[in-house]
Amino acid sequence: MRPEVLRPRSVLFAPGNRADLIAKLPRAQPDAVVIDLEDAVPGTGEAKAAARPIARDAARDLIAAAPHLAVFVRVNALHSPFFEDDLAVLTPELAGVVVPKLESAADVRRGTEALAARGLDLPILAGLETGAGVWNAREIMAEPAVPWAYFGAEDYTTDLGGLRTPGNLEVLYARSHVALAARLTGVHALDIVVTRLQDEAAFREDAAQGRALGYGGKLCIHPAQVPLAHAIFGPTDADAERARRLLAAAHEAAREGRGAFAFEGQMVDEPMLAKARAILQARGEAL
Repeated sequence: MRPEVLRPRSVLFAPGNRADLIAKLPRAQPDAVVIDLEDAVPGTGEAKAAARPIARDAARDLIAAAPHLAVFVRVNALHSPFFEDDLAVLTPELAGVVVPKLESAADVRRGTEALAARGLDLPILAGLETGAGVWNAREIMAEPAVPWAYFGAEDYTTDLGGLRTPGNLEVLYARSHVALAARLTGVHALDIVVTRLQDEAAFREDAAQGRALGYGGKLCIHPAQVPLAHAIFGPTDADAERARRLLAAAHEAAREGRGAFAFEGQMVDEPMLAKARAILQARGEAL
């Protein structure tokens, strides 16, 4: 198992060239935020260059104003002409750097070397959004620098020459593969964006699919999506109450010297107890 790291239910994005929107990110109370220099900023070199000082200053101001909030910056892809210049935006105070379109473990190592050359030791939130990235998901996530990863359905489908559909059937294999690789490597996996911003039902359905596949959180591109992600990926009050009862029963069984016991008609094993502890820890409750 990897050391315990931030396990966000929601990661809210804002364009790196919009200081006004970046300053508003804490209002939605997300678990983490991303200042985006990639997709949210037009692809010309001039626009990218103009966004960098805005993003750097906005990140600094955001960290000062909301020190409890995990702030990331998403740079452009490693093999793009913008990657090296984007690194000038990064500072040690960030929670990490989002590197999109990683395709191999060698890519991760190249990224960490580029960071080290600038005196930075930031963990990487890996974007898996190409055919090669999905295929090599396990080796990418096995790299020590990668505690988090996300699956990008839009770019993945484009890379394959496929079409996006409301039911997500075209990304089911890739989405499942990334979630499985994350489980095997102990990485926290973040699920795909939902681009239908005004459709709460669509977001809930999509998030429920991701939760069922094993994802631990959701990429959000609108503040209204944050509480929906928390509702889907966070433990409910009923989950927490059951976890408390289970752990109390385990404590009583241990006090009485019983190695095995039943709880609400089910034999209890260590994975059940571990899940109960994780539920209460996610809610900030002492064990």
